[in-house]
Amino acid sequence: MEYQPTTILNEVDKGLRLHNKKVLFATKRGGKWIETGKEEFQTKVRNLTLGLYELGIRRGDRVSLHSENSAEWLICDQAILSLGAIDVPIYETQPAEQIKYILENADVKVHIVSNEELYGESRPLVRDIENVEQVIRIFEAENQDVLSFGDVLERGATKHKEDPELFERLRSEVDPDDLATLIYTSGTTGDPKGVMLTQWNIASNLLASLERVPFDENVGEDQRMLSYLPLSHVFERLITYLYIRLGYPIYYIEDINEIREDFEHIQPYYLATVPRLLEKIHTGVKVKGQEMSGIKKQLYYWALNLAEEYDPEHPPSGLGALKHAIADKLVYSKIRALFGGKLLGVVSGGAALSSNLFRFMNALGIICLQGYGLTETSPVLSVHDRDHMRVGSSGPPLSNVEIKIAEDGEILAKGPNIMKGYYRNKDKTDEVFTEDGWLMTGDVGKLEDNYLYITDRKKSVFKLSTGKYVAPQTIENLLIESGFIEQAMVVGYKRKFCSALIVPNYENVKKRLKGRGQSVSEEPAKDPQVRELLQEEVDKVNRNLSPWETVKKFVVLAEPFSMESGELTPTMKVKRSKVKEHYEEEIDSMYEEEAEQADKA
Repeated sequence: MEYQPTTILNEVDKGLRLHNKKVLFATKRGGKWIETGKEEFQTKVRNLTLGLYELGIRRGDRVSLHSENSAEWLICDQAILSLGAIDVPIYETQPAEQIKYILENADVKVHIVSNEELYGESRPLVRDIENVEQVIRIFEAENQDVLSFGDVLERGATKHKEDPELFERLRSEVDPDDLATLIYTSGTTGDPKGVMLTQWNIASNLLASLERVPFDENVGEDQRMLSYLPLSHVFERLITYLYIRLGYPIYYIEDINEIREDFEHIQPYYLATVPRLLEKIHTGVKVKGQEMSGIKKQLYYWALNLAEEYDPEHPPSGLGALKHAIADKLVYSKIRALFGGKLLGVVSGGAALSSNLFRFMNALGIICLQGYGLTETSPVLSVHDRDHMRVGSSGPPLSNVEIKIAEDGEILAKGPNIMKGYYRNKDKTDEVFTEDGWLMTGDVGKLEDNYLYITDRKKSVFKLSTGKYVAPQTIENLLIESGFIEQAMVVGYKRKFCSALIVPNYENVKKRLKGRGQSVSEEPAKDPQVRELLQEEVDKVNRNLSPWETVKKFVVLAEPFSMESGELTPTMKVKRSKVKEHYEEEIDSMYEEEAEQADKA
């Protein structure tokens, strides 16, 4: 579908005109919900815009935003964009050295930070960055070296009294082709790269994505959207713009560990997620059955097994429909209640969603859509809708996106949502575009009946010494479907066979072993009973793999992969090179016999 170029600002304004609820945003802070209405939001956006103008920010300048999700994040975002300036979001979890790199590389003039806790580590480094002229702190600004958010708002309010037309004049000058944001991808290797996205890149993706969502502008009083993914990531940011565009109130939670309580309080209508949250919920549901006994336990697992056979493209009929209705009444309805009882659906992105999990969520009566995209594509390239839900796929391409598959299997894309390039990095930009302008995604996949299937990251696929190719993500997804495996990474490049690093779900492992009358030692990673249980799970996965894909050996890790250790990106993708570096000895230990045979030869 053809859309006329427009800006993020125009689309957000359309949504605000639709919004007629008391709450536009609600932010949980310190365990309390703080509500922001439409009028307060618009006034603060205007005053912050003019306050930043008074600080010397002009069209094309860069302003960084280092904050957790909140109404204030959106106020800052819209104020920066209203000036025609470029916002540079920074993850809460970004290390200080990376923040310094980003601020210098982007030539940021004003750095906005949420609070002292976030600012503390990077403060000494930020002070020494010559291009950063001012730091604004949103909350608790008492230090002399920073401006308070309130002070900047007051400056803007004063400027508005002096020149009442300035705000609208500044906004009217913003063009669809203006750069809107520089998003520094965490990447899995090297320094972050600044992805240049224009107002139209994001707005075009918003308009096309609106065609796929399973809800519309008929917003009910109790239809609230829950947000927990970082707004610094373009996926949640686009989803937020989409919610605003349709007139829905958004609730920003404080701590993912409290999401069960937040589901109960918010009773959300929809949320965007990554597979990890759904996997944890799925695991919890499966383990819950271990606490049951007799016929109740049998019925529970009968319903769960039935759910993993469900095909939303071809829902059951006849006897199958009757079985599903019984399972829904006895089991699925109770699981839905865990999400607050009003959840229409979820959209999953950021990583591959397993087919079993896709079937399971949809069987529950929760519309689960899978999408695919990159920061470089603003981000959505393909996504399901209610009428196009195929197991194993990431849905059809958006109506204004072209996708084709290169000879080597790489997914290539074109469209108005494709980035302008990497900021100040022509070499890296040239590396990801073909001569005729197609973006090379770095992912391997296929198109069938206009449904896009993702196989793996191109760089992740490895070749065994036997000549066979292995896509590790497929195997890893099967492993973590087990309730007893938290994380897994498959290795085997230039080796004779595949092995894996496995992080158990120790809580569930302990419950299972306790049910068997066994106890776990103080060092569970070295406990033979833990290893025996994990071997059972690996064997189950191996039965469904080709001989060369089977996991012949594995090492049990005591600690999970984490962002703090540098092993995960902020969107929870595994940095394979870092994991291999950290666990080089453990990986080599699985191939000792192979090495000895090579030495003898």
